[in-house]
Amino acid sequence: MNDIDIEQIASWVVHRGLAGASETDLMDGFCARCSQVGLELARGITIIDTLHPIYEGRAFRWRDDGVEESAVVEYGPTNVGEAAENWQNSAFYHILQTGTDELRCRLGPADPVSFSQLQSLREQGQTDYLAMVQRFADKGTIGEMDCVYSSWMTARPGGFRESTLAALRRLVPSLALAIKCASLARIAGTLVEVYLGQDAGQRVLSGRISRGVAERINAVLWFSDLHGYTTISDTAPPDEIIPLLNDYADAVITSIREAGGEVLKLMGDGTLAIFKSEDRAQACRSALQAEAALRERLRVLNARRTDESRPVTAVYLGLHIGDVFYGNIGSRERLDFTVVGPAVNEVSRIASMCSSVDRHIVLSSDFVAAAPEAERAHLVSVGRYALRGVGRAQELFTIDPALL
Repeated sequence: MNDIDIEQIASWVVHRGLAGASETDLMDGFCARCSQVGLELARGITIIDTLHPIYEGRAFRWRDDGVEESAVVEYGPTNVGEAAENWQNSAFYHILQTGTDELRCRLGPADPVSFSQLQSLREQGQTDYLAMVQRFADKGTIGEMDCVYSSWMTARPGGFRESTLAALRRLVPSLALAIKCASLARIAGTLVEVYLGQDAGQRVLSGRISRGVAERINAVLWFSDLHGYTTISDTAPPDEIIPLLNDYADAVITSIREAGGEVLKLMGDGTLAIFKSEDRAQACRSALQAEAALRERLRVLNARRTDESRPVTAVYLGLHIGDVFYGNIGSRERLDFTVVGPAVNEVSRIASMCSSVDRHIVLSSDFVAAAPEAERAHLVSVGRYALRGVGRAQELFTIDPALL
């Protein structure tokens, strides 16, 4: 490898990073090009922490021996249990503790192996190992994402040549920067979807961030909350409240998402969601499918929590359909991507009627009129009611109790 080869590979990494290539594409292309110009790479791994409610970070792997393995590994917390022990016995942890930038471990038959995971690499025919850390400045960190880790292995007899080590020291920083850019884009997508919902998040990332920009849509509106939550929060131990909210929110949100709905707001124990479809009947069908899935999840959840002697509750649900404005509302400094309009107020009032009619689900007459005929056959009237803050009285419906 000469200077021209190094410059060409670095240029390729920069170009692909600016083009928005994924971490796996960057890793595969980088390693393949290094191998083509004579760097004796057998395996490579890059690792970067992330900002995600489940995963601590992601590892991207490459190898040249044709053995199939997952190119991406998402890992959980490394501060507890066996994962913590493995992390503290790793070359990367040693680098961080000693304040260095790299660590080379020869893996020849007579070489001492300082880290347990390197023994298996030697048994698999690897002869040399180089671990590197590219650190970020404080202003460049997000959460625990403060560096890019990488490790490089060779099976060449005698290990890495000095020229290969020198080339990696010049090239890996460019790769680390490109991977950081790709990971930041992924983090942005994760955050907006987690906090705004998938559809709203995608709209925000596509540039729909101007205040007052909203689209008029017709959608099924879902508003649910927990029965007796105020009483539970007043009487249950304080450390039970958050687990209770999480358990029931997980049941509600999962049911909505699996049926194609979009969760727009979590308001304490309340959930506002929409089901969009060009076919109004299909949107109604999807909402009813979500309700059925939620009912089953609640049965399992309440049985488990009862066995654990923990408080249980039910979900009250209102379903309505109507025109709403879907977009950005707020100030210049703080925007909310949500739905507004009389139908939103109306669905919350419909949900509040659950306790009055002693049913867990109440549906508007507009929803029933739009629902498919097969589903309408399972709905029964609970009477005509004047809703607080709504100008017109209307007939409300529920699912036939004989079917539940």
